Amino acid sequence: MLTQHIRDEEFLKSLISTLNCGRYIAKVGYGEFIVEKFTDVFDKVIPIFEKFKLHGVKSNNYDDFKKAALLIENKQHLTREGLDQIKKIKGNMNKNRKY
Repeated sequence: MLTQHIRDEEFLKSLISTLNCGRYIAKVGYGEFIVEKFTDVFDKVIPIFEKFKLHGVKSNNYDDFKKAALLIENKQHLTREGLDQIKKIKGNMNKNRKY
């Protein structure tokens, strides 16, 4: 899921046609681009953000997202240790990030 201020609604909607996946959900004050199929995340979303790098805090969150995706791709989420790693990564993302 990628969350942005409502002013970026058109950008999030453009991701659907550009990546040929996902859906857009409008919330109060912000919107969400959501991709549900892991193959789409790994084959479409990650490559586009590797090509067009994010900057600042968003890049830190993307790096963590990618780490978690790689753990899932390698089936490590099926082990207690791997699942704990993913939970730890998630717990340090977005507003929970400590600098």
